[in-house]
Amino acid sequence: MQANTFKRSAVALAVVGAFAAGTVIAERANMIKPVGAATQTVPAVVAPDAVSALPDFSALVAEHGPAVVQISVMHEARKAALRGMPDMDEDEIPPQLRRFFNNPQRPDQMPSQGLGSGFIVDASGVILTNAHVVDGADEVTVRLVDKREFKAKVLGKDKTTDIAVLKIDAKDLPVVAIGNPNNTRVGEWVVAIGAPFGLENTVTSGILSAKGRSLPGDAAVPFLQTDAAVNPGNSGGPLFNLKGEVIGVNSQIFSRSGGFQGLAFAVPIDVAMDVKDQIQHSGKVSHGRLGVTIQEVNQSLAENFGMKTPGGALVSSVAKDSPAAKAGVQPGDVIVKVEGKDVSRSSDLPPLVAHLRPGSKVTLGVWRDGKEKELSATIGEITDKTTVASAKDEAAKGKLGVAVRPLSPEEMKSVDVPNGVVVEDVAGAAARAGVRQGDVIVAVNNVPIKSPEQLRELVGKAGKSVALLVQREDTRIFIPVTIG
Repeated sequence: MQANTFKRSAVALAVVGAFAAGTVIAERANMIKPVGAATQTVPAVVAPDAVSALPDFSALVAEHGPAVVQISVMHEARKAALRGMPDMDEDEIPPQLRRFFNNPQRPDQMPSQGLGSGFIVDASGVILTNAHVVDGADEVTVRLVDKREFKAKVLGKDKTTDIAVLKIDAKDLPVVAIGNPNNTRVGEWVVAIGAPFGLENTVTSGILSAKGRSLPGDAAVPFLQTDAAVNPGNSGGPLFNLKGEVIGVNSQIFSRSGGFQGLAFAVPIDVAMDVKDQIQHSGKVSHGRLGVTIQEVNQSLAENFGMKTPGGALVSSVAKDSPAAKAGVQPGDVIVKVEGKDVSRSSDLPPLVAHLRPGSKVTLGVWRDGKEKELSATIGEITDKTTVASAKDEAAKGKLGVAVRPLSPEEMKSVDVPNGVVVEDVAGAAARAGVRQGDVIVAVNNVPIKSPEQLRELVGKAGKSVALLVQREDTRIFIPVTIG
């Protein structure tokens, strides 16, 4: 892995000799004295107010900690990684930490296991976590604080926001309180609870370092930045404010060493809850698309465009036949508003647009020829990071073994099919029969398939086998699958 890159939380641990470093610093500090200063030591006096001003997180943890869960995922035997460290070899792990991981004697022949975190948002067993935690999992197990374990169904996962929704068969569970990230100020205390390296219900604290961060490859999410310690295994866990409300889902860290270095990023909880609601209500997630390439407006560009201050998103190119092109957006325009909301910097635009529903009409404020004008645009849909909903629920996984999503209109045109679902992941019976990732399932037993829900229903009613009509590149083939 290259340095200076953003990594998902399942990354390497670096052990730093903080104690030794602190000792050296302390010794050096004692050596530095004013000229003529007395040699005797004067004990430091700590004001009582300073001590009482420090936050106490114990009540928060006691009340909301039970709603945080540990997630264990199992992959079928394949070349994979250690538990919690999917991209590492055994010799890369510090010796004192190897006991926390599986013993990879034959990693190419053993099932692999990974760990993550999550939290309960509904007493009936609905859980939020990161999409990358459960991506490609053949089995997902949720472990509660009271040591109970449940097999979980993946109701859906959205790679664009890195959010997944799980469901366990339980009731009357403890739940977290949902907060509003917009009401949390930079500099306020925050608390992360999760299972770093499998150490369940580990509590770390810090402050909210920044809001609205745009990260490479994740421009659609306005990340919250914090310096609360987040490590491999914390992925998918909650980030709390001091009121005990969840304001984010811990998702990524920035690291040169592989371990935590003071830069952690969380998906805002309002974004995550919107994904949850869409998955539960419609089985899919939609994200808006405008179809422009943008860049930051600096002082020099602002002066050239006749703007009083730098701001907005400078359009460097417009995709052909995109919503922006149809709205009349041109290269050189500076988008300064979307539906009346200011675009202060270029990174503000992608999450604003992604949050809009495809097909909705919006007003864009653009700076052109030294003045602002308004354009009307109809929002399109992101298709490059499409959503996997109802991915591997119990029925589909147990019988057929495919994770599917609906075809986008663009895909229907490109593969020339009026209906069907795309295979995002395949295992079990379907994999043994020869179904591949990327196949389009057009029909089951000669019944045209129009949605993942219809596919699950037909497979659930089928007998010991089904005949899948599959579109693979330019060819259609029937694949018999034994599902008994």
